Amino acid sequence: MQISLLVINLNGERHLDRLLSALHEQTLREFELIFVDNASGDGSIPLVEQLCEGYGIPYSVIANQRNMGFAPACNQGIAVAQADWVALLNNDAFPEPTWLEHLYTTATANPNTGMVAAKLLFAHAPDRINSAGIAIDWAGIAWDWRGGELDQPEETNPVEIFGACGGAALYSQAMLSEIGGFDEDFFAYLEDVDLAWRARLAGWRSILEPKARVYHIHSATLGNDSPFKNFLKGRNKVWLIIKNYPMPWLALLLPMILAYDLMSVMTSILLTHNFSSLQGRLAALRQLPLFLRKRRSIQQQWRQVDNWRRLMAPIALPNSVLKRYAHLQ
Repeated sequence: MQISLLVINLNGERHLDRLLSALHEQTLREFELIFVDNASGDGSIPLVEQLCEGYGIPYSVIANQRNMGFAPACNQGIAVAQADWVALLNNDAFPEPTWLEHLYTTATANPNTGMVAAKLLFAHAPDRINSAGIAIDWAGIAWDWRGGELDQPEETNPVEIFGACGGAALYSQAMLSEIGGFDEDFFAYLEDVDLAWRARLAGWRSILEPKARVYHIHSATLGNDSPFKNFLKGRNKVWLIIKNYPMPWLALLLPMILAYDLMSVMTSILLTHNFSSLQGRLAALRQLPLFLRKRRSIQQQWRQVDNWRRLMAPIALPNSVLKRYAHLQ
């Protein structure tokens, strides 16, 4: 078995026929499907069992009795994965036939590679990039690299990036074992950024493989303007920076980080007409002692300075920051 493929599902029955059809067409056949269901109320589990048996795809199902969240569900799947490489794929993401093959070839050909990102394209606008991996700047702001750009199908050369978007990526089991997998306290959102930063601090690399292409229905589960999503993203951003941003850079740039984050909160309140983003940040601060302990563990154990620092993007003007997300509106 070359790859263990994890799909985390929450009421995604409407996507599963297209998803399993795409997996059946993969040119790399040595993979198992681990389907982790977060207490769906639809017919997701019987449908995925029926489709896997019909297509002859080896599979196992983990049926949670409640919604565990994306990060804990990923760790459940990773714990039972049999292969040395673990792929993550959203239930609303549909890969081209060579997706797994390109990810695996690039991963095994490049030493110290902990993760390989796919190129995610919008399902409703397949000529536009949804994500080409994770980018993060010195203000601690993370976004989908190249999001909204016109796709260039002729791209063939892998390129090093800060980290892989968890919507469609391949991860080394050795890396996951070393750094501890996903932080389950995050529940969902920015857990892939947190993982990438910890991997960078531990000396692992991340690569975009542009030939591994996936079509994605963005925010099909919670939606772009969900208050719960804004709460999680606000909370998790604070935890992300507390855990991973090394000294002395954190101390030097903290005023800039706080200024940009205040602008982010104000913008969110104006656009959404609710305080979920602010509430998330206040909830993060209530867990400050726990995350300071996590910080001490991470910063004492790993300090690969150049491996994370050389991939940090410059701080942009506020109007340029907003443009990073314009394609999601």
